[in-house]
Amino acid sequence: MTVLVPAKRTRRHGWWWKALLVGLGLWAATIAVTAATLNSNLIPTLILLGSFLVPFCVVLFAAERVTGNMTGTELMLAFVVSGVFGVLGASLLEVNLRPTVWTYLGVGFIEEFVKAVILVVIGFRVVPKTARQGALLGATVGAGFAAFESAGYAFNAALTPGGINLVSMLQTEVLRSILTPVGHVLWTAIVGAVLFAAARERPRYRFTFGIILAFVGVSILHGLWDSMSGIASFLALLLTGNVDPLLRFGFLRPGSAEAVSALASACYVAGVVIVSVIGLLALWLVLRHNRSRDAGRADAQTNDSHLYAL
Repeated sequence: MTVLVPAKRTRRHGWWWKALLVGLGLWAATIAVTAATLNSNLIPTLILLGSFLVPFCVVLFAAERVTGNMTGTELMLAFVVSGVFGVLGASLLEVNLRPTVWTYLGVGFIEEFVKAVILVVIGFRVVPKTARQGALLGATVGAGFAAFESAGYAFNAALTPGGINLVSMLQTEVLRSILTPVGHVLWTAIVGAVLFAAARERPRYRFTFGIILAFVGVSILHGLWDSMSGIASFLALLLTGNVDPLLRFGFLRPGSAEAVSALASACYVAGVVIVSVIGLLALWLVLRHNRSRDAGRADAQTNDSHLYAL
């Protein structure tokens, strides 16, 4: 006798936003105690809370929405494994990069390649392979990378010749936490959605031109994101007419320094918003394009993977 096991549906309890609120409270309390006691032993706690809170909430968000044979425990393992192997792999591949105008683009391709390889390996046996499922697993892999990378940035920001700079560390954590969902999480979610959507006919992967296009696209977005500070500074110099004086004489036009600084900040924010909107729009289009076909494929793939004889 053959029995069909229906697709697993996870009940949603809103753990991601509950964990976010509790985590913010714990982070604020740790900041207050650290500032009051100047106890350097609390710095690792601050780094871990500030760097892992938002990525961990991404995992909780995904865990309440995955279906099929992917469990919350497996998602957590994917988060940790992808984070560690991701930063290790990226560090090994980036060690020989030379400072050029294309450096940040190279970093984007390297880091997205490392995350894509990890995503392919972790998602090999996952069913159903739908765009939505791929986006959730991709977001988890991206969150793992972002968490461990942010911890490194926070650690470096804290270390100064004069001792531990708590303000600099906290500023780094806040900025990276805010941008995490529209950075590594979003880019790997796009690749995961396209990768899994291409395999919708059967549980195995089927590589297509769309996957290559998605990988190249998110790598370029990543490169633009990392180089946005330099792009913003150049635009500010160009718009204020300071490119020529700076190149010829090595200084800005008198009285224009504040205008350049303000315009550079505005251009940076605008650039980050534009890159984020492009990424969000790309993910929405991929999910929308595959929604109707995924609905019929999800139950079929999951049931096929759970067939057993009594």
